[in-house]
Amino acid sequence: MNPTTIDHQIMWNRLIAVVEEQATTLIRTAFSTSVREAGDLSAGLFDRQGRMMAQAVTGTPGHVNAMAESVTHFAAEITPQNTYPGDVFITNDPWLGTGHLHDITVVTPVFRNDIHIGYFACTAHVVDIGGRGFGPDGNEVYEEGLLIPITKFAERGQVQALLVQLIRANVRTPDQTVGDIYSLAACNEAGERRLQSMMEEFGINDLQDLSDFIIETSRKATHAAIAKVPDGTYAHTMQVDGYDKPVHMAVSLRIDADRLVADFEGTSGMSAFGVNVPEVYTRAYACYGLKCAIAPDVPNNTGSLDPFEITAPEGCILAAKRPAPVSVRHVLGHLVPDVVLGALHKALPGVVPAEGASALWNIQISARPLDPESGLPNREVLMFNSGGTGARPLVDGLSATAFPSGVSTMSVEATEHVGPITVWRKDLREGSGGAGALRGGLGQVIEIEARDGYEFWFNAMFDRVEHPARGRDGGAAGAAGAVELTDGTPLRSKGRQRIAPGQRLRLSLPGGGGFGDPKERARDRVAADLEAGFITSEQAKTDYGLNDQGEIDD
Repeated sequence: MNPTTIDHQIMWNRLIAVVEEQATTLIRTAFSTSVREAGDLSAGLFDRQGRMMAQAVTGTPGHVNAMAESVTHFAAEITPQNTYPGDVFITNDPWLGTGHLHDITVVTPVFRNDIHIGYFACTAHVVDIGGRGFGPDGNEVYEEGLLIPITKFAERGQVQALLVQLIRANVRTPDQTVGDIYSLAACNEAGERRLQSMMEEFGINDLQDLSDFIIETSRKATHAAIAKVPDGTYAHTMQVDGYDKPVHMAVSLRIDADRLVADFEGTSGMSAFGVNVPEVYTRAYACYGLKCAIAPDVPNNTGSLDPFEITAPEGCILAAKRPAPVSVRHVLGHLVPDVVLGALHKALPGVVPAEGASALWNIQISARPLDPESGLPNREVLMFNSGGTGARPLVDGLSATAFPSGVSTMSVEATEHVGPITVWRKDLREGSGGAGALRGGLGQVIEIEARDGYEFWFNAMFDRVEHPARGRDGGAAGAAGAVELTDGTPLRSKGRQRIAPGQRLRLSLPGGGGFGDPKERARDRVAADLEAGFITSEQAKTDYGLNDQGEIDD
């Protein structure tokens, strides 16, 4: 019996449940807090050609959309002739995976009746992969850790012992890193079990017809959504902090009928430090930003991504060439949606938000005992933190929320459990949201100290310190970020730095930009913000015109 359109739609919906269980398995079995607590991962199902059919809602667009490209590299490298039941493939190659060495991608071919029908794939960020550690100070990718080329982690069910030995010998956290790789393989296996059950239920032995239906349906819907955007060329630029000098990001958005091309010509050249971005990651976040605004209701798969044509000049900072350092490629990569949305705003006013903090304020902490003979262990701690998002045309920005990455903020309790640090403060940063008719989201203030017997070094990878998030349509900029000790001593926003015993590190995360004229914000909303501690009394007066009687002055 040939499946009908309704059958295909039902199976499509079921596939979402399959890949969501795949992602949930990874979260439940992962060793790293970045996966278990923050959800820094992706999971998806691909057909035998390497086209993404379905992705888990849990996860990040940088992982998911980059993985949509990377599976095709696995298929080409391993070849169908060398693919067998029980195989598990692996890589963390930044240019063939998801942009930096800390992301490990695992791909498992799926067979039914001994015939290869597709792949399950997943990606997760591991806390340590060797080298300098997670930070921007490297000058070549070789310094940043162990690069695993596309190879087999397991062949016909047998794990490659030499590969495991090589990984263990090159990382600071061997049990944790290798454990995460096994978790990645296990989550693909869980997805396959659910898929096989679904195929048995619907009486199908191949995914090709279903894949064609999903991808073509999504492609047509996305082209139709693009066709509703007014034709034209829309340019936008943005200046961001960079490492040792500011980075100029530029995009030209060309829309012609149902075709859209985003070209990053005019963007700064590569950096000598690890803030460079492989083009696969730039495409991932450019597609995500555009799709959120233009076709948010179309499910994410190869069909819905293909209509967005993203190009960047080879050798610019958003299309870095080997062997450029790329460890913290997320810092600029997370700012790419702000650039493309700024251009799209000129075509679709009243649709996209103001600029936000955008780039995560991740911090990698290397805790070391003061006395090497004490027997106290070294610890690596990774903590994810988020500033405020930009205000939207109809709603205030979200506070302490990771957009565009979508990861969860890690809890203090989970962070303190894995390392000898104390988080003394973690609260919303009063007054950090940009003023506007719709207010920008607030950042956070976080204070961290080493416990007795320890000091720590931390890798700073922060942006929006010199160039805060800009408002839109008359809205004010959000507050800039700051990195300092609690005694006020300023620290660098990027690079490895020491926090001595007894000192506390303070991170003041940036806020999102406001949307619209602040004087148009309703008096009761200004008063409510003031009462909640979202804005200061001075802001209420100077930004919003709230007088001593609690009224807006004309």
